[in-house]
Amino acid sequence: AMSVLQPLIDNGTIKIVSGQTGMDKVGTLRWLAATAQARMDNLLSANYSDGKRVDGVLSPYDGLSRGIIASLRGVGYGTADQPWPIITGQDAETASVKAIIAGEQYSTVFKDTRELAKSTVELTDTVLSGGKPANLDTTTYNNDVKVVPSILLTPHEVDKSNYQALVVDSGYIKADELK
Repeated sequence: AMSVLQPLIDNGTIKIVSGQTGMDKVGTLRWLAATAQARMDNLLSANYSDGKRVDGVLSPYDGLSRGIIASLRGVGYGTADQPWPIITGQDAETASVKAIIAGEQYSTVFKDTRELAKSTVELTDTVLSGGKPANLDTTTYNNDVKVVPSILLTPHEVDKSNYQALVVDSGYIKADELK
């Protein structure tokens, strides 16, 4: 995401009001919702108490998104006067899909763990049988030490317009779990 956002930050299109962009500042220890909520509480009181609005929060995990939503709700977001900012997430957790339906969270990245499990079993079976995996991507993923052979599955952005098709109709989440 930062490869897309950084040029917009650099040219001033996107403003990081807190000025905090380094991983040492924006990382959330143990990915705890309570930690994300406390951090957002601090950001709001330090940078938004003068009436500035939060326009968006790029969150890497649905659990963190829900903590961020709780913090924003605590200062009045989610009303006609102060609508929700765009809040992202990742993992298509049931609670966050419910938040998407309710209009609190904008989107989540869905990586179907059933496909991940299937690919893992196939890869393991091939290797344990003495075979050579045929579907490894040997060019895309570089960890700055070497290119790591990978199986890349397609992620999907889930939002209010497509959650039914992507996570309900596919059987990933039961419709009654979203009520």
